[in-house]
Amino acid sequence: MIKVLDNAFYYLDNFHQVLTWIGDRYDDLLTTEERDFITGFPTLPQASRALLVRMVMRKGTLFRASKLAYAEIGSAHEAARPLAALGLIEEDPLLDLEQLFDLLQKPEIGKIFQLAPYLRQLRKSEQLEALREQYDGQHRFSNWYENSGDHVYSHLTQQLCDRLRLIFFGNYHQDWTEFVLSDLGIYQYEKVAFSPAARGFRSRRDIDDFLMLHQCHERFVDGEDPAGVIRDLPPCSDDNEWLRSRRDKLTFTIAQHVEKLADWKAAHALYAGCHYPGARARAIRVLEKDEQPREAFDLLQVALQQPESEAERQQLLRMAPRLARKLGHAKLPRTPLAQALRIDLSLPPPQEPSYVEFVVRDHLARDDAPVYYVENSLINSLFGLLCWDAVFCPIPGAFFHPYHRGPADLHSADFQRRRAQQFADCLAQLDGDQYRATILANYAAKTGIQSPFLYWEALDEDLIGLALDCIPPLHLKRAFERILLDIKANRSGFPDLIQFWPAERRYNMIEVKGPGDRLQDNQLRWIEYCATHQMPISVCYLQWAA
Repeated sequence: MIKVLDNAFYYLDNFHQVLTWIGDRYDDLLTTEERDFITGFPTLPQASRALLVRMVMRKGTLFRASKLAYAEIGSAHEAARPLAALGLIEEDPLLDLEQLFDLLQKPEIGKIFQLAPYLRQLRKSEQLEALREQYDGQHRFSNWYENSGDHVYSHLTQQLCDRLRLIFFGNYHQDWTEFVLSDLGIYQYEKVAFSPAARGFRSRRDIDDFLMLHQCHERFVDGEDPAGVIRDLPPCSDDNEWLRSRRDKLTFTIAQHVEKLADWKAAHALYAGCHYPGARARAIRVLEKDEQPREAFDLLQVALQQPESEAERQQLLRMAPRLARKLGHAKLPRTPLAQALRIDLSLPPPQEPSYVEFVVRDHLARDDAPVYYVENSLINSLFGLLCWDAVFCPIPGAFFHPYHRGPADLHSADFQRRRAQQFADCLAQLDGDQYRATILANYAAKTGIQSPFLYWEALDEDLIGLALDCIPPLHLKRAFERILLDIKANRSGFPDLIQFWPAERRYNMIEVKGPGDRLQDNQLRWIEYCATHQMPISVCYLQWAA
């Protein structure tokens, strides 16, 4: 149930919580500016503090007092005075024409610039272009718009507050709305017991490296020369795998861009120095594109001896025959892959637009053999419910604030190894009957709590009950073991449908392909794995009947 917040200053209380949390746990890593803000902010009047936090939580750094109308704050202009006195905001800042246009409404623009009737009919962007050459300087708002009866403020602490948010969350994708959504009961988080010493950043260098990586990412997204961005990437500490993986991911993304530009040598250099999953396979492919089949084949042979993942092995085996042929080698023998059963259907098109998966689901469903559209939701959720305690085990570096959707190291190479005993204990329940009680108990106790494996909206007691009745525990164990081998890659690629025969206590997973559609690589890998381990799986090819 969604709660109603009675405290008008809930957002201010949340902001104070962040400052207190950071001050208690990160004081030795803070700059003088950050420490002074944390200690000085609580001394401001409540209305002034609330106004600054309202600015922090809104988009941009320029605000009109008339747009900062909050009942609990009262007069924004009065609340702004102490902030301006401390240099936290600037009143009546210098604005260029574009900044001014962002603050004004069209009638105000027409009034200030006394626009001719035909200009008043244009869109704001067109009005801006028409006036840009004539007004290319900066002026204070009060000079641009005399007698407006309004005030404009420039928020000067946005970067500082963004840094504090980063220090608290350990990332930039979570923001201040997390608190509100949690207060309202929309998001619920597992309560993990971690020590006061638990924190996401271990040194100031970690914080600065993260900031630099973020800036480099933004520069690349904005279209800056990739060479300059690469040159400015921080090296990152060897003992911080989390930051190094972020660096490798950005390097891989830039390498893909350079590859699309057909700069083979630059792309190969980037891939070769990158440890992000898939980089080695791309390096081989780039060598092939650069007419260096011998070098590509030699690197492929090395990679095949110890593939980094099933995905890389799949790519290598796909490239190997082509490279061997280019070098005049004998045709390589193909290793037969385990296959899924094939279902061919020819059905009339639905009268109303519908997904092919739903058409097949409804066609195959029987009273005694229901069919569910589950895709990645069911097996991941059963895994998450059985292994809840292992996933949320409070080991060092995994949790460091109360708003984690999952462990911070979820995609780290040593995620499973660091929790090996906990996962072993969870999976051992599948050797007996305890797994059923654990899954059902966690479903009852944890429903709605954020987890990287749970798809709550796709679950209900009937579906879970059918799955536990019809899927043998050995099959669940095999699926869960594969998820743990490569969490990032193996949480996807599951078949679209699952059909249960409760009376016979059996099931079948069904991947659906419509006309012209074909299996994706991650789907092929799951199909081969399931078929190899005698887990019932089919591929249904649907054609529309004429």
